[in-house]
Amino acid sequence: MSHLTIVPLSSALGAQISGVDISQPLNVEQRDAIEQALLKHQVLFFRDQPIEPQQQARFAAYFGDLHIHPIYPNVPEQPEVLILDTAVTDVRDNAIWHTDVTFLPTPAMGAVLSAKLLPEFGGDTLWASGIAAYEALSSPMKTLLEGLTATHDFTRSFPLERYGNTPQALAQWEEARRKNPPLSHPVIRTHPVSGRRSLFVNEGFTSKINELSETESEVILKFLFAHTTRPEFTIRWRWQKDDIAFWDNRVTQHHAVDDYRPARRVMQRATVLGDVPFFR
Repeated sequence: MSHLTIVPLSSALGAQISGVDISQPLNVEQRDAIEQALLKHQVLFFRDQPIEPQQQARFAAYFGDLHIHPIYPNVPEQPEVLILDTAVTDVRDNAIWHTDVTFLPTPAMGAVLSAKLLPEFGGDTLWASGIAAYEALSSPMKTLLEGLTATHDFTRSFPLERYGNTPQALAQWEEARRKNPPLSHPVIRTHPVSGRRSLFVNEGFTSKINELSETESEVILKFLFAHTTRPEFTIRWRWQKDDIAFWDNRVTQHHAVDDYRPARRVMQRATVLGDVPFFR
């Protein structure tokens, strides 16, 4: 038996998991139980899980291939694990509502985030359920959105003026921009496993709805950004050192609250690649 204990944290999303040591290899039963919990609760939290980068990458890799981020620094000996250190990197793009790497043709299936160094106060992270937000829409609004696509642009969260200030940084940014041109995903996404529908636009990377005029797109996106992040669709996690969060990036957004400066915050993330978003 897996012996996992799963405690739901809200009706929209979120559960706390105990009874598993993520630093150790998982057996098939543990792996499957965690995946089923993720499908149901969308974001999972594990307390008191001190792990090394290689252990974090191993855990994440149970759920798919791992991504190496084009901009953020990573752990040299484990490049699939990126470092979010406020003393080193400008992480303002994490302080808005966003879904990770939707500028990719196959955006992340999920991500595993580990808390390494925390401020004395502040630094919480919020998650929002795109499923709950979609299901709360009126039938006419759902009908309007069905079949629409939206452009996702790497430069919205990684603008040149913030990430091209040295020759080395400029070369890295230009290479990332070349490899990640703007692309389109459906506004409503069907989960490839559960079949549930979710809103799939986010302030971090979505620039326009392709089939609408500029004015119409701006109005609809503004509404969807605000609607998805209504309090009843969200959960807020107060970090403790060595906490781990594992979220389904296909149907959630998150926001790292930037309320702790000038204190330092260090997190490490392993990102699991997903598949091409679709709607049916």
